Amino acid sequence: MSIATMIIGESGTGKSTSLRNLNPENTLLIQAVKKPLPFRSGGWKPVAKGNGGSVYVTDDSARIVTAMQRTDKEIIVIDDFQYVLANEFMRRVTDNEVGNSAFAKYNEIARHAWDVLMAATSLADSKRVYILSHTSTDDFGRTKIKTIGKLLDEKIVMEGLVTIVLRTAVSNGEYMFSTKNNGQDTVKSPLGLFESDLIENDLAMVDEAIAAYYDLKQAA
Repeated sequence: MSIATMIIGESGTGKSTSLRNLNPENTLLIQAVKKPLPFRSGGWKPVAKGNGGSVYVTDDSARIVTAMQRTDKEIIVIDDFQYVLANEFMRRVTDNEVGNSAFAKYNEIARHAWDVLMAATSLADSKRVYILSHTSTDDFGRTKIKTIGKLLDEKIVMEGLVTIVLRTAVSNGEYMFSTKNNGQDTVKSPLGLFESDLIENDLAMVDEAIAAYYDLKQAA
């Protein structure tokens, strides 16, 4: 059983930047939206037949699942996961959509999100999957992973499918990850995994801590 972790936060608060110290030779980055990485990234090459690249661009849930299942890389990062949902939703918007067809669309998008999350937790034991996504805040001030609205949220609580949820935080100009729930968000982590409530936004360091905590075998 692979370990899936969610990294949630507003745009510009350090989610993608947290990849900076990961080794691209051991990491598959799946981008839902094609965009340059926010750090010097010469080693991060597009995946192409026979080249062993590290960056694969797709927002199609079935292709994401296939890529996760086929890669021999131990670390998988899905960036901008919210666009896997939003892009499918926008592609399927029609002017005359009513009644059952509208509800069916939400059911199908929820199923596709569920497919990705189930695959992320069903890989080989040594695999780690990091799902990076924006956040939204509801009318009661509770912050959670961004989806496409209440109709989908009623069908699937995405944070409930993983054990670790970290949230970006900016404190005194420092970009950090919050590891402890503040009562108004969905952050959670196993007892003793992290030593403090705020840690550096370094996904390589997070991955090392997770691998050590769960006694996972890492590539040399």
